[in-house]
Amino acid sequence: MAIGSYAAGSTPMGGGTVGFPVLVLLFELPASLGRDFSFAIQSIGMTSASIFILARRQPVAWALLHGAMLGALVGTPLGIFFIAPHIPELWIKLVFAVVWASFGLLHLYRLDEIAGHSGMTEFDENWDFRLGLWLGLLSGATVAAVTGVGIDMVVYSALVLLCRADLKIAIPTSVLIMAYTSVLGVATKFLFGHGMQAGVFENWLAAAPVVALGAPLGVFIVARIGRKPTLLVVAALCVGQFIWTLYAERNVLGLSGMLIALVAVAACLAGFEKLRHWGGELVGEQTSSPSSTSTSSIVSGVKEPYP
Repeated sequence: MAIGSYAAGSTPMGGGTVGFPVLVLLFELPASLGRDFSFAIQSIGMTSASIFILARRQPVAWALLHGAMLGALVGTPLGIFFIAPHIPELWIKLVFAVVWASFGLLHLYRLDEIAGHSGMTEFDENWDFRLGLWLGLLSGATVAAVTGVGIDMVVYSALVLLCRADLKIAIPTSVLIMAYTSVLGVATKFLFGHGMQAGVFENWLAAAPVVALGAPLGVFIVARIGRKPTLLVVAALCVGQFIWTLYAERNVLGLSGMLIALVAVAACLAGFEKLRHWGGELVGEQTSSPSSTSTSSIVSGVKEPYP
């Protein structure tokens, strides 16, 4: 979790991105335990990183974040109550593996473009809020409720592909939404009697002191060494855990199951590319208007860190 907490503070990938495969694939614990542990450990580590981000007054996409928080407030409990209990353990593993493998592959072939963005494309704040609302609602109810991670990746992807946001804006925003969703997930489970899987508390107790310091340290270190090296390493790990999952479950999945998983990764990548294409069209629509400013001024305009 020292590695996971660093990733949580320096990338759009929560600490559960490391904790989940270690618990589930290496220690062969239930996937539902990995999901609950992700919620629990991120509620400490990513909250600690969020406090550090806010204290440093780093720029954040506030309108989109506010919408995502409201959407997650509704979507995450609904997903925990009505979706996650019906997802088999194997499917939890596969959802995690597919989503993060596609996210890793996206960065392996688009990182230079993503890292080259400056500022953030300025849309109407109501539009940003509505986009965040739907992202929070849908990803909170599905990938976050099922795996314990993922809403940060969804919000981040919308920012860098659709809004052409600088990593200095997109990553802090993704950290804040994952911290919020993790605390919400833990609170929902305890307040409404769902509880955590057996073994979560013991693992959390061992890792919590590490992530409380490691996540904000990741925010601090990455500002000095740059985000590209860290993103490349974590992206490679995301692809590696997908291969590991297919190998570990090869007898259950069979050839047909492995092919379906590969098709699912391809479908996610196609979705990312569609989002990127849509973002290009939106920028073009703005720049084609006689009253619009130039492309460079649109893309480099950063909203104030605080409203």
